[in-house]
Amino acid sequence: MNILQKIGVLLTLIGLLFFTIIPFLGSYKLDEETTIKNTKEIHTEAMVEVLQPMFGKLYTSNLSFISSFKDHFNSYNEELKANQEWDKVIWDDYTFTLTKAASMGPVNDSPLLYLMASIGLTVIGGLFYILPLYRGKPSGIKNDGIFFSSMMARGWLGMLTGSYLILFYIILYWFPEYLTNLVLMVDPLSQALSGGPASQWFLYGFIYSLAIVVMGLRMFRKYKGNKYQMIRTSSVMFFQLSFAFLLPEILVLLNKPWHDFKNIWPLDYSFFYEYRIEGMLNSGALGMFMLIFGILLIVIGVPLFTYLYGKRWYCSWVCGCGGLAETLGDPYRQLSDKSLKSWQIERYLIHGVLVFAVVMTALTIVNYFMSFELLGQATEQIHSIYGFAIGSIFAGVVGTGFYPFMGNRVWCRFGCPLAAYLGMVQRFKSRFRITTNGGQCISCGNCSTYCEMGIDVRWYAQRGQNIVRSSCVGCGVCSAVCPRGVLKLENGKEEGRINDMPIIIGNDSVKAKV
Repeated sequence: MNILQKIGVLLTLIGLLFFTIIPFLGSYKLDEETTIKNTKEIHTEAMVEVLQPMFGKLYTSNLSFISSFKDHFNSYNEELKANQEWDKVIWDDYTFTLTKAASMGPVNDSPLLYLMASIGLTVIGGLFYILPLYRGKPSGIKNDGIFFSSMMARGWLGMLTGSYLILFYIILYWFPEYLTNLVLMVDPLSQALSGGPASQWFLYGFIYSLAIVVMGLRMFRKYKGNKYQMIRTSSVMFFQLSFAFLLPEILVLLNKPWHDFKNIWPLDYSFFYEYRIEGMLNSGALGMFMLIFGILLIVIGVPLFTYLYGKRWYCSWVCGCGGLAETLGDPYRQLSDKSLKSWQIERYLIHGVLVFAVVMTALTIVNYFMSFELLGQATEQIHSIYGFAIGSIFAGVVGTGFYPFMGNRVWCRFGCPLAAYLGMVQRFKSRFRITTNGGQCISCGNCSTYCEMGIDVRWYAQRGQNIVRSSCVGCGVCSAVCPRGVLKLENGKEEGRINDMPIIIGNDSVKAKV
């Protein structure tokens, strides 16, 4: 590690320290005018009455403010529930909204300064560390020292990183009020892009996109000389920045529904929810295009592109989840479990999530056209269960937070319903396969070690057997790390794609299994 990289590590640690401390800075004061401005009209009178004891009182931390707010708010609702006055209960959660509105202090006064002192320093430090990587070394994948690394081999540093990510996701999804100052930091960016204040999701999208870009540059350094990896990385960076982050915010600025054009049902599980359908139908020609384009992607686009190119066209080139896994998660790809037991769990779990998503969506659509007579408010409960268990815990907390524990494709392997859909098409009706040359395989095991999807690639390579697996995302790293050029990603004819008579390499001979 040279001096520039050491400076980069120091700047990154300072930036992360600021990022962790910033939520606890500043003070909070609520008044009647702020309460009225930030609550719905039907709740205004009740909220003013409930929060009256807080008006004009100065709270020195978000912890004390949030605690006081919840005490008053929850007491009010609990009394109504005890008296079964359900029509008066306030079901909306105003904790984050009013905490942000009541914020006073340095972050609120100079958001961009604190943005640069935290996220900015982290990004600069990351670049200082990444750009000198492999300088002066010849092209070729370098994996030196990975299994001796505390960060990349389940050491204490990796465990600490994973725990930090898990804690951040838990707070982001269920306690965003504690991240108020971090959201305030990106308010100017949100105002510039969408014309409105930032939410915790804008903060998340901003950090998510930066992580893919910065770690994408690391991919350029690590995989230099490998054209496939360079183009693939450029693709996920482009789609995340443009389609997932910038374009949806610009749509909001134009008073159109927030929409990620590359997000496909059932990964975009809320696509057929009432508020999404109504939002698109009420947005004129563009909204109708969003709806039709989304349906065409599901019915025609997914099977057609998967038939031609395998699931890699989406999972490794377009998807935001895959983009983060391939960039931020790349240092952890060797941690994926290759055992038979893991594969068995994977098959049942991922297809179970797909069935859940299909059934939930079918019920949602039928209920919508029956004017909610089929399930009534139970539809919302189904949505909540799926959103909590799959959309939040699985895709978010486990999917990303478990990178340093279980590898970078935990969500893609075990939980993504779109990956299951793509995988079924890839397995049974696709031109994609990874061909092998068993005669040249030296059984080094690099391919299996660095397969992020937990496939024992070497088992196929030793037999000269094509790799046709529904879980394979076609990242091409197995081919990239092979020292003998045994593996090749191909889109050929369907005939002979699954070869049942592979070559077997033995100690005394080379035989064809007949």
